[in-house]
Amino acid sequence: MTITKRSFPKADPSQTRLKTSAMIASIAGADQATKPAPFGHALVEAAKTRPNIVGLTADLSKYTDLHIFAQAHPDRFYQMGMAEQLLMAASAGMAREGFIPFATTYAVFAARRAYDFICMAIAEENLPVKIICALPGLTTGYGPSHQATEDLAIFRGLPNMTIIDPCDALDIEQAVPQIADHPGPVYMRLLRGNVPLVLNEYDYKFQLGKAALLRDGRDVLFISTGLMTMRVLESAKELRADNIDCAVLHVPTIKPLDVDAIVAAASKPGRLVVVAENHTIVGGLGEATAAVLMRAGVHPAFRQIGLPDAFLDAGALPTLHDRYGISTSEISRQVRSWL
Repeated sequence: MTITKRSFPKADPSQTRLKTSAMIASIAGADQATKPAPFGHALVEAAKTRPNIVGLTADLSKYTDLHIFAQAHPDRFYQMGMAEQLLMAASAGMAREGFIPFATTYAVFAARRAYDFICMAIAEENLPVKIICALPGLTTGYGPSHQATEDLAIFRGLPNMTIIDPCDALDIEQAVPQIADHPGPVYMRLLRGNVPLVLNEYDYKFQLGKAALLRDGRDVLFISTGLMTMRVLESAKELRADNIDCAVLHVPTIKPLDVDAIVAAASKPGRLVVVAENHTIVGGLGEATAAVLMRAGVHPAFRQIGLPDAFLDAGALPTLHDRYGISTSEISRQVRSWL
């Protein structure tokens, strides 16, 4: 048997080499302001005046920033082990006893593995369980087993469920006390670790169920949610160099959707409407917005920026964001081509 030695091209020393850690890297830019563990710290603060708040997790306290709460309130923290269905059922039971449970795990585990328990034990009973889930959409490079690209579509069809997709640390901090006070179940996508701080530059305040116009513009209207609001704001600055003026409507609450704000913004004539989301283009904010506009009789030029209807590759996040069109440079490129 002849063994042929395979040769590989040498790395270009002028290019930055992406390490394995880039598969789970922060979405923050190199020089971007960040805040550490905004969810964990906000929950600790909310719990000071709400003694019935408890925290539960399925072996992921460190990776959902719930360890901050566990350190501050060890008597109100419950480690359920690697058992997401038990996590949801126990949260439902505690809610029945008057507690406000914050249950954390990865988005794929809640949306896929524990969906029936969420549906039957929590949503049908309209219990105030807050399901807080890390690794939403394409925020990990570890392939389809960890990439929750369809979670919004799954939970949008669930009655009684409020859905939040925050953009940054400020969004998360301000959302926590409001969802704690909300009487029903909530699913919130979570950005964890060192989370970018973006919206403080736009005099922004989170309001449950409300969208916010962060900037106005004559040529393009971005309707965005989650981390994609950060990206389209960056793209709007890039496109200004081409004399393309962009508005940005941030939609942190996916359900219930702020229909009035979306219709009002999209009714302004002469603008391309681009919906941007860190989620498959099937069943998320893009299709929800298209349905809203059709029902309202508003028919602008309309495009979607989102993830494809496919199981995505594993790899370094910067590479994947470019490949699947949700990086700042790719957003700008697509908008230029459409105009």
